[in-house]
Amino acid sequence: MKLDILAIGSHPDDVELGCSGTLIKEIRKGKKAGIIDLTEGELGTRGTVETRHNEAADAAKIMGLSVRINMKMRDGFFVNDEQHQLQLIRILRRYQPDIVIGNIMDDRHPDHGRAGKLIFDSCFLSGLKQIKTVDEGKEQEKWRPKQLFHYIQDRFYEPHFVIDITEVFDQRLKAIQAYKTQFHHPGSNEPETYISSPDFMEALTARARLLGKRIGVKYAEGFLSEKSIGIDGFDALVLNET
Repeated sequence: MKLDILAIGSHPDDVELGCSGTLIKEIRKGKKAGIIDLTEGELGTRGTVETRHNEAADAAKIMGLSVRINMKMRDGFFVNDEQHQLQLIRILRRYQPDIVIGNIMDDRHPDHGRAGKLIFDSCFLSGLKQIKTVDEGKEQEKWRPKQLFHYIQDRFYEPHFVIDITEVFDQRLKAIQAYKTQFHHPGSNEPETYISSPDFMEALTARARLLGKRIGVKYAEGFLSEKSIGIDGFDALVLNET
């Protein structure tokens, strides 16, 4: 199956927090999108590996994904080396996404930045013919995504561009809230963490409002790119007449 968009996160819920609104919006337009979770989030204070898998599956249904895969790399200890790059290259060549959206290149959680660099390197190396990979017994063809973007996570960065997600914001929240063990959930007996307080969810909404205000809409998500982004003309920059 070829995907139009492949989003990658170091932990289940990274993608939901960073770019699920954009994925939902593109899926509504008829695009095929998938998510790769690099780890099972097994070092998380709340919940278990099993609950994270179940929550990720629920979130995938809410978003309308075509595929979601967990690569079961070691949470907290995966590295950006040849072994891990080849694992990811096989996935990139299998689904041949035109656009990849991955973790930010530097963040509060070291896994995020490490994943961002792993994704960046793997997307480049996947386009080299002399790197050989085999999937389901067949040698794969080289493939390099046309674009690689990085979603903003805990630390705020000035985005290179933002996408209006106003029409899908409620669906985005439902996808995030599918992780009942991770975020604020009334009646939970789980220990408190940085991301489990009501303030964390309020901050997510506030950021979406802030980014939306910059382009004259209610809610938006921001992205960074390591290379310049080309457009056909000025019309691509105009969202409304204001």
